[in-house]
Amino acid sequence: MDSEIKEEIPVHEEFILCCGVETQVLKCGPWTDLINNQSGTRPKLLIFIIPDPNAEEIKDIYGLHGQVEHKLAFLRTQVPKEMKLVVIGHSIGSYFSLEILKHAPELPVIHSILLFPTIERISESPKGKFATPLLCWLRYALYVPCYLLLKPWPEKIKSLMTRMVLQMMDIPREFLCLNMLEPFCLVNAAYLGSQEMREVVKRDNETIKEHLPKLIFYYGTTDSWCPKEYYDDMKKDFPEGDIRLCEKKIPHAFIFSFFQEMADMVADWLKDDLSKM
Repeated sequence: MDSEIKEEIPVHEEFILCCGVETQVLKCGPWTDLINNQSGTRPKLLIFIIPDPNAEEIKDIYGLHGQVEHKLAFLRTQVPKEMKLVVIGHSIGSYFSLEILKHAPELPVIHSILLFPTIERISESPKGKFATPLLCWLRYALYVPCYLLLKPWPEKIKSLMTRMVLQMMDIPREFLCLNMLEPFCLVNAAYLGSQEMREVVKRDNETIKEHLPKLIFYYGTTDSWCPKEYYDDMKKDFPEGDIRLCEKKIPHAFIFSFFQEMADMVADWLKDDLSKM
């Protein structure tokens, strides 16, 4: 893809009710309603990015399995059945991507790209060893001070604190997210994290083997959530697979500083497929 070409792509934000939960959806492109738009300009392929037969309420929606069901419900109710899909998952989103392939084989997924995939032994990784006791055992002790300290704060104070944290971490201000200081969001994130540490243990080799031709794995060399030895094991177990190792020292949380580099790489990987659409 020619990086010199700059094109303004409209981004549309909306909130839909999916599985009984208000769900934020960001749509890139001029199409806001794929289901009802039957014109010839409707795209033939949808790229579904995960930061995860009807949309009935799901038990434990904020848990690991509830989040998988939530993604499946969205694809089944909000995306036309005949539309081809490219599913891109980052970190635990890679686990969700494999679960989509496993539980919804009827979906026309032509590619699934797993970036820095936390699909196995998360609790045994360097950061997992630190996060596991914090998320699984100590998180309850953090709930009360979290609500007592953050709940009374006015929105202006939360916004100021968020901006200060982002500035200290040298993160662009466009990544500002006020929800990061909402006790409800923090509690749910900790709850989901605790389930990830406990349940994402064994790699799903059966699903990987079944869908290997459409999978691309991208591992980091400095990833403390998914160390290089996990890449080595994948290459050994699936030598015929498309399993890549980052040569640019891009970190696990690439969205903060290396988002353009990752976007260019992924676009290049999909170039041949997109040209045939």
